[in-house]
Amino acid sequence: MTAGNDFDPATAELTLFSALLTPHRSLNRTGFLVLMAFLSLISFAAGVVFLLMGAWPVFGFFGLDVLAIYWAFRINFRRARACEEILVTPSELRLRRVSHRGHVAEWVLNPLWVQIDQKAHAEFGIEKLYLVSRGRRIAIASFLGPDEKASFIKALNAALQTARRGVTYNPV
Repeated sequence: MTAGNDFDPATAELTLFSALLTPHRSLNRTGFLVLMAFLSLISFAAGVVFLLMGAWPVFGFFGLDVLAIYWAFRINFRRARACEEILVTPSELRLRRVSHRGHVAEWVLNPLWVQIDQKAHAEFGIEKLYLVSRGRRIAIASFLGPDEKASFIKALNAALQTARRGVTYNPV
């Protein structure tokens, strides 16, 4: 997430806020390969022990746990392709959401009319964030944790307030 006052010559507007939100991944590709190699080695060693004890049918089941973990991580890596991009300029708030399957949804809202709504839990903090404009309610920042959502909403509110004050860019 980045916030700043950058000038974009393509749109000839000042960028008040820009954020790229992605899901958290606890393990990178190298870590995944190391984990899978370790699990395969342990599973194979345990299977050999059972094979030597005469319980040969058990040997095949030790590969199933490794396959299940591999499958779960593949789903996790595929879902991590999703992202959400939020851009605020004095004249528009642009939300672009890309699903893990590559489907793109984009909304362009007037920052003068946008309000931020939140659903909070007393014990857990902010659970959901929404952009509300002219009867539309769009969920945002679902990838973030409660503390990150609080920081995000503070920065986004500041950018919306700046847009409402009518900041313009005067090139020298």
